[in-house]
Amino acid sequence: MLAAAVAMAPIMAPGNGHAAEAVTPAATGRAAKTDAQTIQLFGASIKYYEAGRGPTLVLVHGLGSSATGDWGKVMAELAKTHHVLALDQLGFGASDKPMIDYAIQTWVDFLGEFLRHKKVTDFTLMGESLGGWISAQYTIQALDGIAADPAFALPKPSKLVLCDAAGRHDTMAKAFGPQRANGPAGADAPPPSASLAGQKAILGAIFHDPRWSSGPAALKRGFAWSLSKGDAWTIHSVYTNPALLNETVDGKLKDITIPTLVVWGAEDKLLPPADGQFYADGIPGAKLVTIPDSGHAPMIETPKAFLAAVADFL
Repeated sequence: MLAAAVAMAPIMAPGNGHAAEAVTPAATGRAAKTDAQTIQLFGASIKYYEAGRGPTLVLVHGLGSSATGDWGKVMAELAKTHHVLALDQLGFGASDKPMIDYAIQTWVDFLGEFLRHKKVTDFTLMGESLGGWISAQYTIQALDGIAADPAFALPKPSKLVLCDAAGRHDTMAKAFGPQRANGPAGADAPPPSASLAGQKAILGAIFHDPRWSSGPAALKRGFAWSLSKGDAWTIHSVYTNPALLNETVDGKLKDITIPTLVVWGAEDKLLPPADGQFYADGIPGAKLVTIPDSGHAPMIETPKAFLAAVADFL
């Protein structure tokens, strides 16, 4: 997810202090089995999860998260009716984390290579926050036939789901750049991200329900987990790189001509619901579903409502 801070908070279950990294199908009591596997793409080791049978559904997580971090509460349920593929994107989770200048195109290229290696040709693409931005850009390029070489043509999705997606220029312009990396100076400056206060602030911004950001035990475990993830450079690279504004989707959404569902938390404090309307208005025929009492991550905070929102479309 695209957090308005350099260090991304962990996703916590309210009141218990357990990060969503630990939420596996077994932990949720779901029947489907999710297998973790590793694949080599462009010389980098990429961790991914595969489960279920049926139409293929590819899940793309957001900034500072991972496949299980974003999708751990819904992956097994989705795998009851779909062949689910969810990767830890380069720089995150258990995948390699090279110190490079990350760009949206970096992840588009890796997603295309992953799908080519897995021989995926007919699939629904679902992305959350930064993953939604990547998924939108991927779809635009796939449908327009944009590739560095014909050998790297992107497999074309048949459907698209965007969940609280980043990528709108005006919103991204407020988030990126060196001046935003350290926050404004003065008495109104936010707490340092790599701190207990910073973690609490980030969790409070991500989730609508205050239980997700309260409690000393949860905050302590979450801070420790955040420091252990090893993705600080990736997040810093994205957050301080104004060149990413050249990769926003403004003016390109009309090229998305496949069935598209836009899902948004009604109480999203990071990416406003107006951005959901921006996507729905810009993509021909797109449908917008707003989830009440949910913040930036409905698939984590309100998983049942999220699954209900996407069920008919899938």
